[in-house]
Amino acid sequence: MLAEIISVGTELLMGEIVDSNAAYLAQELKNRGVFMHWKTTVGDNLERIQEAIARAITRSDLIILGGGLGPTDDDLTREGILACINEKAVIDETYLAKLRSWFEARGRSFPEQNIKQAWVSKSAEAIANPVGTAPGWFVRVPNTKKVIVAMPGPPREMKRMWAEQVLPRLELPQSGFYFKTFRTVGIGESHLAERLGELTQLENPSIGTYARRDGVHVRVAASASTLEAATTLAQSSEDAVQEKLRGFIYGTDEQTLPEIILEQLRYKNQTLGVIESISGGIIADELSNPKGSSDRFQGGTIAYSSQAKIQLGVNPEMISQHGAISAETSKALASLARSSFAADWGLACTGAADNTFGDSMPAGTLFVAIATPNGEILEQQLVVAGDRRSMKERAAFSALGMLWRTMNKDN
Repeated sequence: MLAEIISVGTELLMGEIVDSNAAYLAQELKNRGVFMHWKTTVGDNLERIQEAIARAITRSDLIILGGGLGPTDDDLTREGILACINEKAVIDETYLAKLRSWFEARGRSFPEQNIKQAWVSKSAEAIANPVGTAPGWFVRVPNTKKVIVAMPGPPREMKRMWAEQVLPRLELPQSGFYFKTFRTVGIGESHLAERLGELTQLENPSIGTYARRDGVHVRVAASASTLEAATTLAQSSEDAVQEKLRGFIYGTDEQTLPEIILEQLRYKNQTLGVIESISGGIIADELSNPKGSSDRFQGGTIAYSSQAKIQLGVNPEMISQHGAISAETSKALASLARSSFAADWGLACTGAADNTFGDSMPAGTLFVAIATPNGEILEQQLVVAGDRRSMKERAAFSALGMLWRTMNKDN
């Protein structure tokens, strides 16, 4: 099956809204063995919407539209679909009654322009929207086996409609598609690709590398007549990836680095405290996201200025001699993170997120320190790249990566 996504909305073209729906749907399609060769973004213009739909019908089996299903004059997705399948709209009186009831239940009068949200046609079936007023459309293109699905733009409405209403209606391919994603930390994409070598040239199974905010992801994917056959086909490549990237892979698929670290802490019955500077709270935010993290993550402090570091207990003479951004200051903060939170492990980082310090401290310079349960203080100097926000995120995950590797050595 070949699919295509058409995102409708001038606000998307203007960059006012990030198209997270398309990314979500692309992942959903990939996970179900549906291939996607095209993704189009079109503004609120009937002629261009119609053109995008007509073109998609000529080359794709499943066309998914997002947005343009509201009640206003610039919501034109239904009109574009009707023009392409050469059908007229009729009012679904049952759904119209539901719409009126929705407004009445909230003590609001029913705007007559909302009547268009109750449109259907001979080939277009309304899809219920349990969390909004705009129904979707499920359209079987006349004289073909092709399907058009139209869903509302708000992600909360779209995701629920996709899971509960659209997927059960789709006749997805029976062929097998298997994939596994290996998550790595502590190695850049180019060095990782060098390690993989000719593996990245394979076609089936295929091996792709993707730089993400938490490290580089490596995806092994295979397709075959059945899922079992695809899984078997991918096995040798999975083994090869794990062997070549030994020491850098911390998890697979949806596992996150903070989750893995918290699991290790639970296994060891140990706790963690954090003091961070350059990352500005990102480490603590990531560690506090997983459910139940408070049983292992004791807490975190942002000590951004030199004065804040001194108030926490760093010796002023140390900062005067070595600087607030230094290996020595990071080691002192790691020790304080362990003691002040009464934790088994202490993690700290300092760094330069811009060129304030000139050549003596280039932007991206990072110092990470770890206080271990046996009282040892470990330190590492790194360099991270990108804009200020990217540097902060990479600093946070570099620190977490060092902690993960240190805890693994302790096993």
